[in-house]
Amino acid sequence: MKTEERLRRWRLALGVDANQLSADDQKISQTLSALYAGNGDASANSRRGSLSRSAPKVAQWMGDVRQYFPSSVVQVIQKDAFERLGLEQMLLEPEFLSAVEADVNLVATLVSLRGVMPDKTKDTAREVIAKVVTELMERLEQKTAEAIRGALDRSRRTSRPRPNDIDWPRTILANLRHYQPKYQSVVPEKLIGYKRQQKRQVDLDEVILCVDQSGSMANSVVYSSIFAAVMASLPVVKTKLICFDTAILDLTDELDDPVEVLFGVQLGGGTDINQAVAYSAQQIERPLQAHLILISDLYEGGSREDMFRRLADCLRNGVNVIVLLALSDEGQPFYCSQTAAQIATMGIPVFACTPDQFPDLMATALQRGDIAQWAALQDIKAISPHTEEL
Repeated sequence: MKTEERLRRWRLALGVDANQLSADDQKISQTLSALYAGNGDASANSRRGSLSRSAPKVAQWMGDVRQYFPSSVVQVIQKDAFERLGLEQMLLEPEFLSAVEADVNLVATLVSLRGVMPDKTKDTAREVIAKVVTELMERLEQKTAEAIRGALDRSRRTSRPRPNDIDWPRTILANLRHYQPKYQSVVPEKLIGYKRQQKRQVDLDEVILCVDQSGSMANSVVYSSIFAAVMASLPVVKTKLICFDTAILDLTDELDDPVEVLFGVQLGGGTDINQAVAYSAQQIERPLQAHLILISDLYEGGSREDMFRRLADCLRNGVNVIVLLALSDEGQPFYCSQTAAQIATMGIPVFACTPDQFPDLMATALQRGDIAQWAALQDIKAISPHTEEL
């Protein structure tokens, strides 16, 4: 970085006299001061400002933030604004919703506030949520579909594949002894590929996403809903979405509309994991073909001992159980370390996962692969029976 640019950034960070800043930098300084300083006049010299209703309009302020900062920084500033200045009240204004940089954090906040929104704001909130859902679906859908279809197809190999279904890496590896130096080529004696026939509905693997909808799990709920909707659209797997706090909310029948799913969840409240696991177990039709993904911070408000017993029952019946402490972009999950360690002693994989890693996780689970080994290859630190925290 050039010395001049470094000095410019220090002036902005320290809040020097406005006369030392260009017109654009003065505007940037005022925009930051409105959030990161106390009440009063926003200026580069005093470093005071606010986002109260008497300060610059929130929509205008968000426009300035988007103008002067890249999207990743906008999302950080926006999150800080929610936390520092109580902007949840501002979310009740359609003008604000139209101005903010929509992301997963905003969707989670809108979902948690929808019960107190006036109808005209709800319509705007739904549009914002639909925009984020569409973007997430575009980002995650193809990878998820390819990973899951690939995992299930690769479990049904054939030595007489159609040309488009040949697994060339495995075929070449199996026929290396038939290498022809003269032609610098392998002449395969045996082809390896995948069967194309569709599984009958009764034979499909079952995936149950059991998601904690307490306030700390808000982003995980958003991502879980997206993935559940994607998987529900695939004819190769049966997907159920069950959200819970102290009550059970089965959203399986709504998975064709992820926006409606998000408007159905009830973020916040207590937590009864035991009850949720019991309900999820009841929905399993074929335990040996079932995969229960419990997504929770494991702060149990019900009976921990009963929860452990129910998870053990699932394992004993052949269910593939995985516990995710978070399904979000954040790295460090907030969770109950004692409960996590106890579940790990049962041989259940326990760790946090990002949305980009989730499709590969599901592919490994559907193949009944070694989840612990997969996590290690992904540089994911899983909980061990003796782990206190990640």
